[in-house]
Amino acid sequence: MTSHDAIIIGTGQAGPALADRLSRAGQRVAVIERARFGGTCVNTGCIPTKTMVASAYAARMARRAADYGVILPGPPRVDMKQVKARKDAVSGKSRVGVESWVRGLENSTVIQGHARLTGPRTVQVGDETLTAERIFLNVGGRAAVPPMPGIGDVPFLTNSTMMDLDTLPEHLVIVGGSYIGLEFGQMFRRFGSDVTIIEQGPRLIGREDEDVSATIAGFLEKEGITIRTNATCMSVARQGDGVAVTVDCTAGAPVVTGSHLLLAVGRRPNTQDLGLEAAGVAMDGKGYITVDDTLQTSVPGIWALGDCNGRGAFTHTAYNDFEIVAANLLDGDNRRVSDRIPAYALYTDPPLGRAGMTEAEARRSGRRILVAKRPMTRVGRAVEKGETEGFMKVVVDAGTRQILGAAILGTGGDEVVHGLLDLMTAKAPYDVLQRSMPIHPTVSELLPTLLGSLEPAS
Repeated sequence: MTSHDAIIIGTGQAGPALADRLSRAGQRVAVIERARFGGTCVNTGCIPTKTMVASAYAARMARRAADYGVILPGPPRVDMKQVKARKDAVSGKSRVGVESWVRGLENSTVIQGHARLTGPRTVQVGDETLTAERIFLNVGGRAAVPPMPGIGDVPFLTNSTMMDLDTLPEHLVIVGGSYIGLEFGQMFRRFGSDVTIIEQGPRLIGREDEDVSATIAGFLEKEGITIRTNATCMSVARQGDGVAVTVDCTAGAPVVTGSHLLLAVGRRPNTQDLGLEAAGVAMDGKGYITVDDTLQTSVPGIWALGDCNGRGAFTHTAYNDFEIVAANLLDGDNRRVSDRIPAYALYTDPPLGRAGMTEAEARRSGRRILVAKRPMTRVGRAVEKGETEGFMKVVVDAGTRQILGAAILGTGGDEVVHGLLDLMTAKAPYDVLQRSMPIHPTVSELLPTLLGSLEPAS
């Protein structure tokens, strides 16, 4: 048995940063990783997918070159092997960087293998037993596979195995019309695949406002993506070398046949076979580790960070988990999960930047609210770039004059939304931003103008 001050299981976004802080504080740290360093973001999530999104954007712009007065000798061709090679290189460099960082930490020992808790202070990795007064779980999540009739009889892809493709699907059928499904759908349509997105609900990305959902559906359909909603009775079966998906929709053919099937219906935590029961760590009905506002589990001395705690499903929420834990343990700073404002992006083109409440959530809250909305056709920078799909929307509390939420669906939306998010974090009234002097020409310069058009919600 080897003794440490802290054991960190998993090297996603929270684990390595926490190992760095703890080791620099003089604590003896053991870092355990069962597979590839860097977690989902580095290996199968943010970095590889956004690298491929960039390739898809380049293909789209090449096809539109004539719109900008640029004449190419012929139509562009996408080489999927080169797309994959570029993605692998970017992702691989990041993975090597994380591993080198962790292995180079003072007071830190890296162990590779599958970790299991055998008690509230002990962890087993192979034949080795480790003990520590503090244990941090950063084990991440993976794609969920729905209990769809026939799913065990057909080949299918997930967000992880999509990363292995170096050939172009003839017809990619995507089950799941939410964030992951929409990003892959647009990406592969731009690479040249026929794409059908099948969504069980009445509209895409049901957690967003209806105007956001409708606008995204509109520009995806303009690019030739087929969208099937209200698919309430799905099943799958082999059909030749491909797969047939039976749907029950209000319109359209009852069966969609494709060459490849991608399941994009959500995530589940990697908490099975982690020995949580042996340590007495509580989980909810979906397998997420139950944590309090400081991310401590039901067992004192054990924390859960990142996707496995169900308190966020993004790289930035995982890193913020690290910041909260480090602040409370090392800095004497009383930080809480409940203090943070929900924020995320959908990386379609154009992207959606989101912060705080949706308009629907604000209405349901019972507050008196003000709402402003501006189409991207009235944003000069968007017109100059020839990218005018989408709109900007902000929701404000009429009493406090503080911003409750924002949706920036348009070119640069994933960056522009931070101007509003910063104001929300500062709890400043929206008037503060109105008095700023933004740079012209930018998309962000229209934020003060947008706020100047606030009106009571009807």
